[in-house]
Amino acid sequence: MPATPLRSTLRTLCAAAIIGLPTGSWAATDDAMRDALNAARQQQWQHIDERAIEGHILSGYVTYHRLRNQLPNVAASQVLQFIEQHADSPLSEWMRGQAIAKYGHAGRYGDLLTVADGEPAGTARQCYYYMALIDRAPEESRRAGLALWRVGSSQPDACDPLFNRLRADGTIDATAIWERKMLAWQAGESRLSNYLGGLLSSEWQTALDTVDAVSNNTRAITSAPTCLGPECRATAAFYQAAMQRLTRDDTPTAFAAWQQLSPRLNLTSLERQVIDEELAFYALVRNVPGTLGWVDSVLPSLESERVLELRVRRALADRQWTEVMHWIAEMPSSQQESSRWQYWLGRANEQLGNQEAAQARYQQAAQDRSFYGFAAAEKIGQPYRLNHERHHFDEATREDIARLPAVQRTQALLRIGEEGLANSEWLHAVREASPYQARALADYAAHQQWHARLVQTTIAGEMWDALEWRFPPAYRDDFLAWGHQTGADPYLLMAITRRESAYNPVALSPAGARGLMQLMPGTAAQVSRQLGLNDPGPYGVLEPELNIRLGSTYLRDKLERYQGNRLAATAAYNAGPGRVDQWLGSNSMESFDLFVESIPFRETRDYVQAVLSYRVIFESLANGGSSEGVSLLNDSEQSVRYDRALVQR
Repeated sequence: MPATPLRSTLRTLCAAAIIGLPTGSWAATDDAMRDALNAARQQQWQHIDERAIEGHILSGYVTYHRLRNQLPNVAASQVLQFIEQHADSPLSEWMRGQAIAKYGHAGRYGDLLTVADGEPAGTARQCYYYMALIDRAPEESRRAGLALWRVGSSQPDACDPLFNRLRADGTIDATAIWERKMLAWQAGESRLSNYLGGLLSSEWQTALDTVDAVSNNTRAITSAPTCLGPECRATAAFYQAAMQRLTRDDTPTAFAAWQQLSPRLNLTSLERQVIDEELAFYALVRNVPGTLGWVDSVLPSLESERVLELRVRRALADRQWTEVMHWIAEMPSSQQESSRWQYWLGRANEQLGNQEAAQARYQQAAQDRSFYGFAAAEKIGQPYRLNHERHHFDEATREDIARLPAVQRTQALLRIGEEGLANSEWLHAVREASPYQARALADYAAHQQWHARLVQTTIAGEMWDALEWRFPPAYRDDFLAWGHQTGADPYLLMAITRRESAYNPVALSPAGARGLMQLMPGTAAQVSRQLGLNDPGPYGVLEPELNIRLGSTYLRDKLERYQGNRLAATAAYNAGPGRVDQWLGSNSMESFDLFVESIPFRETRDYVQAVLSYRVIFESLANGGSSEGVSLLNDSEQSVRYDRALVQR
């Protein structure tokens, strides 16, 4: 349940008692700290009451902004002192990153290396770092600099000193310039491509003219010279880029062109594989007629997991069970040993009458806590392997956790409305903690009812088997109530919410979906009208109970559309009913597993599998951690034919 104002007040009073502050003075210093932090961000130092925030657990945040503002005119020793003083906080790495950027921009490379701790994150900082290393570790710097150069998009201005140095010493030569030009051309970055072309001498003019000709008419690739640039140094990069462009634009034409070109070109096997892999991938994705034999001929040499996956899915769609087994066997062991492919090896053996082999494959797949692991367990009549890790911590441990400086900073940041900084503090503490302490932090988060933060804690601490923390009973009463009222499976509602937002009530997707169940504003408005409610608007839809009510109703409508079939309704929740109708109309699958593999969007395939397996976990946890009586799908969902007849007219 969401914290009520009374519960929040009591929690605040308890926290004050633990920390040992009088509650009145604590509130006063928090107000001063909030004002000071806001002033520090705006560099309004005269508005900071230093005495009021002296000794506050968050005073380091003001120091951070002050020191950051003084960079690069600060001694590296002073930066290191701050980093060491705040080693248990994300402030330390933030300051390190800021110092690298500011010292690098100022050309103070000695100071940069003093504060750096290996390669930093971020392209600009990496460019500064390797420029600083160019004289101390030239080989490492040149190797890293070339990697930063070889991208098809513009790099930050911070990279210019490094690139200029590498061009001057010949590390970035004309071939490297051409290769980057081809990457930019391939990516559609015309300005960068034109700029790079201008750096090349007249020796490259034929190659440049060929690029212009093929840009205007991609089919002209078949009449392009087979040797481009000085000593043919432009040939491989040109044909790789040109074929990639043509393959994505017009795969049948690209296939025909490659049949003409391939015998004429003097390319290495690795250079050919780049073209073959891309062409094979799109030929399978787009089901290009007449290409399957060629795909099968090149596939064993490609070592491409994504193309092998597509080839197996093609064999499944055609019910070619011997081919399924053959192509799974071609996968690297790390790929084929997954529960997904072990399950399909079981299905293939079962279809071919090899019952003993099928049983063994199902047995292996059933060890996994996943969609296919659960499906395999049902095949052999075994209970699901939840592999549930249980933990117990007492109140004394929770009080010890509450006294940790990182936890006190998290609580203080929450009190002053700094949710983002609080999350950073908390997750930094989890990542730096021992396994035992990380789990004690998770227990603390659970008892604070920090549902979204708890899920992130299990991810940061890699607590994959701590199911009660990974799938907490967040908003449980609302899901049960609205599930009962709408007729939607409440455990499916919980699973969708866990996948959609991980319980963040203010989650906002890049596409604009909002809240716990990630409703688009238009969908929320439509469902609200259906229920006789006012349009909640973009912010009203963030209210958890309303979001759950609207999401439950929307899912109920999808369930009705597909005659109660939760698999199809879940796919529609992610991809939209129009697409699911189309998939059901274009394919006829006699079983649920074949339908899942026939879904053309990887995102939706993964989504359906995750939600349905999460649903099993939620119901099992509600049963005290037992999966007895819980099923991945009901009998109808397992036996129905997945075709157009499933859509309610």
